[in-house]
Amino acid sequence: MDAISVIRTKRDRGELTPEQIDWVIDAYTRGEVAHEQMSSLAMAIFLNGMNRREIARWTAAMIASGERMDFSSLTRPTADKHSTGGVGDKITLPLAPLVAACGAAVRSSPAAAWATPAAPSTSSKPSPAGAPP
Repeated sequence: MDAISVIRTKRDRGELTPEQIDWVIDAYTRGEVAHEQMSSLAMAIFLNGMNRREIARWTAAMIASGERMDFSSLTRPTADKHSTGGVGDKITLPLAPLVAACGAAVRSSPAAAWATPAAPSTSSKPSPAGAPP
């Protein structure tokens, strides 16, 4: 499988197979798919959409692609507010304490805390807001 065939499928308004989705997410996280290719796929998806099966598989592949935190020892509900750190991200600061005040353990995860080949870490770890580090 290769990135170009996956991009072509979506560009030509086809449905991505589960195998294509799993492969592209895995290959991208390992650095085998160039950022430009993933951008082209994102554009094709934006222009042509995804059906529910594709969205569900894409979500599952994204979840499986990274490390998952275990908060099972906590006795209250848990939530994560991920921030891309973009200009205009004004919701994290008031939202995390608000949700924590309602009884949930909230972990605010700034994008800058997660090192990737494309974006080296600028922070040593996520900033906790009511959840253990």
